[in-house]
Amino acid sequence: MGQLMIQKYFKNILLQIKAGRVSNEEELREVVDQASARGFVEESEREMIQSVFDLGETLVRELMVPRTEMVWMEGNKNLRQGLSLALRSGYTRITVIKDNLDNVIGIAYVKDLAKRVLEDHEREQSELVEENLRKATFVPENKTAADLLKEMQRNQIHMAIVVDEYGGTAGLITIEDIIEEIVGEIADEYDDDEKPIEWISDNSARVAANLNIEDFANELEVKIPDNEIEDVDSVGGFVAKTLGRVAIPGSTVSIPGWKLIAERPVGRRHRIATFLVERTGEVSSEEALQ
Repeated sequence: MGQLMIQKYFKNILLQIKAGRVSNEEELREVVDQASARGFVEESEREMIQSVFDLGETLVRELMVPRTEMVWMEGNKNLRQGLSLALRSGYTRITVIKDNLDNVIGIAYVKDLAKRVLEDHEREQSELVEENLRKATFVPENKTAADLLKEMQRNQIHMAIVVDEYGGTAGLITIEDIIEEIVGEIADEYDDDEKPIEWISDNSARVAANLNIEDFANELEVKIPDNEIEDVDSVGGFVAKTLGRVAIPGSTVSIPGWKLIAERPVGRRHRIATFLVERTGEVSSEEALQ
């Protein structure tokens, strides 16, 4: 289709809007569908435009990083500890809490912590993260994504803490989460080519974070107590439950005869994709399954 014809078609649409003949969202959706049917708009472009319309019906809780997957730190950590966590996790902004995750006291920016240490290296041990926080923005989980996007753009906010109806922390959301809803996945959270389990040697293996926890236990011939795997389906979920927080590179948990070490994060949300499993002692199959 010629570029001149496309321009003429959309010019006609604009004239219709200005004349009041296209006055609501439903009519605009219809116009976009017609443009796609006539070949003026690619299917991917049509889907993107429709996604913009859908933001007005999409709630924040549908797009947020859930509470169980949040990376956070306590405010009483010193700058060295704070920077270490940030570098391991791959995040440049981290939620800071006091006592528990329902008491968020601010957001730590890596560049703020690094600047303080560069100005005076002694501060990395003597100064606390909670002394260098930026104000956190809180939004209700039933707010629409469209309204939040406007608010973030207007107030130049990058991330916000999502709260439930009782005021507790439900999760967090970034402006990238909303943009991704429009343009599609920026990057896969897990590598689809990742093998569920790959034996490196008799004493070590690499397992995918989304490997079923029961399949994992059967492969290693170990018995993990039922209360430790209750309400979890995957290796990643088991590690997070054991740690009491989402795993970051280097996080380690132990099971009879083995230890699991979190490896590389993938995707925009820096989720752990694989765990290195290493034998820690000789445990017979019969002993492990008792």
